[in-house]
Amino acid sequence: MAVSRPRTATAKTPHRPTTSFSQFGVPPTLVTALAEAGVTEPFPIQAATLPDTLAGRDVLGRGRTGSGKTYAFVLPVLARLSSHPASRRPGRPRALILAPTRELATQIHTAMAPLAAALSLRTMTVFGGVGANPQIRGLRAGVDVLVACPGRLRDLISGAHASLDDVEITVLDEADHMADLGFLPSVRWLMERTPSRGQRLLFSATLDKAVDVLVRRFLADPVTHRVDPEVAPVATMTHHLLHVRADDRLPVLVDLAAAPGRTLVFTRTKHGAKRLSRQLNAAGVASVELHGNLAQNARDRNLLAFTNGTARTLVATDIAARGIHVDDVTLVVHADPPVEHKAYLHRSGRTARAGADGTVITLMTDDQVADVGLLARRAGISATTTRLRPGDPLLRRIAPGERTFEVIDPDESSAETSTGTGPPRPGRSRNRARKPSGTTARTTGGTVPAPSKVGGMAAFSSNARVRSRAR
Repeated sequence: MAVSRPRTATAKTPHRPTTSFSQFGVPPTLVTALAEAGVTEPFPIQAATLPDTLAGRDVLGRGRTGSGKTYAFVLPVLARLSSHPASRRPGRPRALILAPTRELATQIHTAMAPLAAALSLRTMTVFGGVGANPQIRGLRAGVDVLVACPGRLRDLISGAHASLDDVEITVLDEADHMADLGFLPSVRWLMERTPSRGQRLLFSATLDKAVDVLVRRFLADPVTHRVDPEVAPVATMTHHLLHVRADDRLPVLVDLAAAPGRTLVFTRTKHGAKRLSRQLNAAGVASVELHGNLAQNARDRNLLAFTNGTARTLVATDIAARGIHVDDVTLVVHADPPVEHKAYLHRSGRTARAGADGTVITLMTDDQVADVGLLARRAGISATTTRLRPGDPLLRRIAPGERTFEVIDPDESSAETSTGTGPPRPGRSRNRARKPSGTTARTTGGTVPAPSKVGGMAAFSSNARVRSRAR
């Protein structure tokens, strides 16, 4: 039987002034653990929802990616479980957090783990793409909070390795993205196996009809909090539409990605991400790829490489457009413009997070100009449109700083030692996440050279000086 429908009135969400999480009733142990992680003042979505979530209410929270939703649900989950400790039972978690992707599940767990440890609560993740036996053993040992992707958890429950009968609080994170990925049948199947008396929290960047189905079916008289316009552009983002010739697309991208800072490049297909990552490596820009064709260990390695700076550029499909957070992404480039304006905003939301500045660039060819113009209008962005060629001074203004190129070993993803003024040798990187060892040859300064074809990929030659730097 469906629970009662949500209130038609929406709780308005003022930016409440606050100096500490303790004002909202967050347990002192958690406040201390947050401070040790450098988190002292709640973001608006946290300040808005915590009074209701800590009071045990069902809550529907909407805020764009990067708004701080993770702590908004992690804190009430941990506070609820710590308020009445209970013995762990094999395969029967007390709290469930559902996430659409493995990367998001891992990030939620990483943010939550030190807070849970401070309360002596045990957490674990469950998702596909890896062996099930370690997960089965972890469940058998007992867990307080389970962070899971719907498909693998459904399989484990069907195999009698887990039960949701003891779940006291359930969280659906990025609910709209789960709907986009076709996970709603599994989400409903799982939610129906949680006790109806339990608390339920749903967080989403958008509240569309698919999300409303979940709200009406599973949330009891929820309070709704909206902290920003739905999928609105961030004020601290600068948007550029660069009109380029098809054969100039790659050298322009290389110029941008060779600038200082982290660059996230989006492609429309998995094959496109793989090919473009290899082209960037061949050009001397250390890059890794992220898409659904990679095994989980490869996805983890590549995301770690981007996070720790081993690779300055991540080339990804829309798998990286939602939920994944990497600090200090300076530049987002839509190498392939998305079809739909919400996808543009979610992709772009990987930069300019938590109040930081960021730049978003869309590369468009002649046959894409009309579609990209419509996309920009629907997204509500104010973008500067410029027709340019490689070497245009605007590229240095958009992405300032000295361009740096590495000579990447095609077999070991490590750099070669190079002297003189010769060009980087093009090669095919395996995109391993470990930090290159030895000496890295870096070509710096000058302009990005025109591409030539070597081994079916774009290679770049340069007369710029070369320097060596130990890694």
